[in-house]
Amino acid sequence: MTEENTPKNSPQKRGMPLWVQITVWSVLVALLVVVFMGLQRAQEGNVQTGEETGKFDFTMPLFEGYYHEGAQEISLTDLRGKIVVLNFWASWCVTCKDEAVELEEAWRYYQPDGEVVFIGIDYVDTEPEARVYLKRYDITYPNGPDMGTKISQAFRIQGVPETYFLDRDGVVKHVQLGPFQSTAQIMSIIDALLAE
Repeated sequence: MTEENTPKNSPQKRGMPLWVQITVWSVLVALLVVVFMGLQRAQEGNVQTGEETGKFDFTMPLFEGYYHEGAQEISLTDLRGKIVVLNFWASWCVTCKDEAVELEEAWRYYQPDGEVVFIGIDYVDTEPEARVYLKRYDITYPNGPDMGTKISQAFRIQGVPETYFLDRDGVVKHVQLGPFQSTAQIMSIIDALLAE
């Protein structure tokens, strides 16, 4: 018979400690949940034309200097009765810069009548960079941060820029994925909503 070369007092090798196994499995399950939720969100797509935005209602803080009628925050519910243009943007977004001037021109055209409100929703950005962007493009309509990406998640945005046009009842009437090509394009959508 052969003897084992292992001393009798040496500890036996075991697998990974239980706490390591639990941690690894917990991380794997969490990753699977995140992937599943992401796939489900991608299948849902963004908010579509005809959806009522009551379930997406939000109150958003506004950047100093970009207040709406003196208020430091803006609520979608408070804007019922007006045409609302929600523009999701970011200072790091190249194509957002392509439409910044057009959005501001349209805002300045409609702003005096008070029937149309533009809201810029700054997505995954820093406030200093956002302020530089707003100054560079001379943007004057209300703008604020999407704190914790709650608004962009509610609207299920796929990227920036994305713009949502809401009628007086808060119903999404038009969704623009990507930048606008001209001020006239923006104005034609708003004019159609004003005529309803």
